[in-house]
Amino acid sequence: MTQRKGEKPTISIQEHMAIDVCPGPIQPIKQISDYFPRYPRGLPPVGAPCAALSAAPAATASESEDNPDRAFAGASASRRDDEPDVEAYDSDDSTTLGTLDFSLLYDQENNALHCTINKAKLPVPRYKKGLKPMDHNGLSDPYVKLHLLPGASKANKLRTKTLRNTLNPVWSETLTYYGITDEDMVRKTLRISVCDEDKFRHNEFIGETRIPLKKLKPNQTKNFNNCLEKQLPVNKTEDKSLEERGRIMISLKYNTLKSCLVVGIIRCAHLAAMDANGFSDPYVKTYLKPDENKKSKHKTAVKKKTLNPEFNEEFCYDIKYADLTKKTLEVTVWDYDLGKSNDFIGGVSLGINANGERLKHWFDCLKNKDKKIERWHTLTNELPGSLND
Repeated sequence: MTQRKGEKPTISIQEHMAIDVCPGPIQPIKQISDYFPRYPRGLPPVGAPCAALSAAPAATASESEDNPDRAFAGASASRRDDEPDVEAYDSDDSTTLGTLDFSLLYDQENNALHCTINKAKLPVPRYKKGLKPMDHNGLSDPYVKLHLLPGASKANKLRTKTLRNTLNPVWSETLTYYGITDEDMVRKTLRISVCDEDKFRHNEFIGETRIPLKKLKPNQTKNFNNCLEKQLPVNKTEDKSLEERGRIMISLKYNTLKSCLVVGIIRCAHLAAMDANGFSDPYVKTYLKPDENKKSKHKTAVKKKTLNPEFNEEFCYDIKYADLTKKTLEVTVWDYDLGKSNDFIGGVSLGINANGERLKHWFDCLKNKDKKIERWHTLTNELPGSLND
């Protein structure tokens, strides 16, 4: 490097950090990289002679001393050919995250989806990029949880028991979703996640698999042995105003002798927990709108500390058959709280302005007089009409 006259000599930061402070003129010492040479970035050409270094002229010995990188490159090249890079042979996620054996059965007559979790085979935890460590003892405390998508919420989450210190858990446990309709079987997907329970930190996610319910045939058990995958993102564009809050079974019957509509509130399943203890104290209210006289309100008894209450109560609305086409039945589920406002859990509306299963249920009631027709319906966090508790 040439230095102009009158210009102060410049020193690189590496040389500045390695200044020799011994008495005498200031002289930079060798950089530390001279003592710890780097590996060459590229691999040597295929078929390059390994003896090239030993055949080099003796005159280059002094050159090698000044440039240790060049001297080290030849020796390291032959060594790299013999030693494979372990990190380069990364196994596929389907083998590193484990497998899960389970079976599914859609009971069409009882509107139930039975999920039997049999067993899993989990990988030995490795502290490596892409794999989350589990327990320090090399084992896990695994459990399985289920969600129905779209509309995943705590209300439709089911989970197995936790098995301690094992990589080959056998649950043989059946989890059941009640209130599953044919419409759900077309549009819903079952998400099955395997997790590692940790008492002192957040539970660790191990892997998941997803099964579109339309793959199942009614009343036929289908077995699966799926490889677990990394966690897939949940669609955030989903309308949060229609978050599912549970299921409710309602019966409708028009009694021609008494000229009244009989509404039966049979049971609820998988209700959202509204209390701190993880339960709710649910009750149900029904309205037949429009309600000019405001006399259509009916209310069930309160069921304490449960997310799957059974009511089996019926209410009668005196109404002409021809007027049913102008009416809407609004059903809401509430959590009773002593000394403060009750919490809204979810609601559903049946009538000519509804759609899907709700509209079909209403039409089936109109077409089949004096016949009780039961249907499961999904509760959402959308409050029907402008109801106040």
